[in-house]
Amino acid sequence: MTECNHDCSSCSANCGSRTQPQDFSIKANENSAVKKVIGVVSGKGGVGKSLVTSLLACASQRAGYKTAILDGDITGPSIAQSFGLNDRLYSTETAIIPAYSSSGIKIVSTNLMLDDPAQPVVWRGAILSGVVKQFFSETDWGEVDLMFVDLPPGTGDVPLTVFQSIPLDGIIIVTTPQQLVRIIVEKAVNMARMMNIPVLGLIENMSYVECDNCGNKMYIFGQSHAEELCRDQGLDLLAQIPINTALTEAVDKGEIEAYPVSYLDGVVEKLAAE
Repeated sequence: MTECNHDCSSCSANCGSRTQPQDFSIKANENSAVKKVIGVVSGKGGVGKSLVTSLLACASQRAGYKTAILDGDITGPSIAQSFGLNDRLYSTETAIIPAYSSSGIKIVSTNLMLDDPAQPVVWRGAILSGVVKQFFSETDWGEVDLMFVDLPPGTGDVPLTVFQSIPLDGIIIVTTPQQLVRIIVEKAVNMARMMNIPVLGLIENMSYVECDNCGNKMYIFGQSHAEELCRDQGLDLLAQIPINTALTEAVDKGEIEAYPVSYLDGVVEKLAAE
């Protein structure tokens, strides 16, 4: 055991004598100028969080903002597939160089580091968290107006690391209409508030299906509870995205940028203005 010098800023021990909170924050690469960082989170998997991240980035780029995506879902990355990226990332002596989508969105993802995208990433939490921090601090992002961080679902190691380490300007929570997910969303909201991270609002995915012939909306997962949830939690309902098979096919082909959707255009303008 080392003798305590009472300098808590240089000590990692969590002892009873600690008088200063630990600072886990990290900075971006010295060649990077990232104006705003927004986390995209979900309390559970399968709600379309990565789709929403991709749509936000596409809307941002179309609006003229310099846009980037940090794919923080290390073990289940899907961002590269959505944008049709296959080439591996490379690095210089000083930094990781991000990949560029067809419209110029800067992207860093685990799948762009693997020889085989189907290769599983079998790492423990501490390593996963370290990789996310490296993606942020060791990538030469250049100038970025809006960076979206696609986080793995839940409230585990990686979301905690991002909340503590990366200078988030806020998070967006993605959900689906089922009443079952309400308590899961509330966990994510409460975690953000515990960490003093602003919750910028909620986006509901798979809200309905619109009939091609008559335009009627069919709520195949039941009526939405998003407005009620937002009211109870004091959140803004930013958007409700329908199930769109053409959009799904575009994502599967890696052509999300080629599919013209405007679900989140207003959301991006609001995020940029805040």
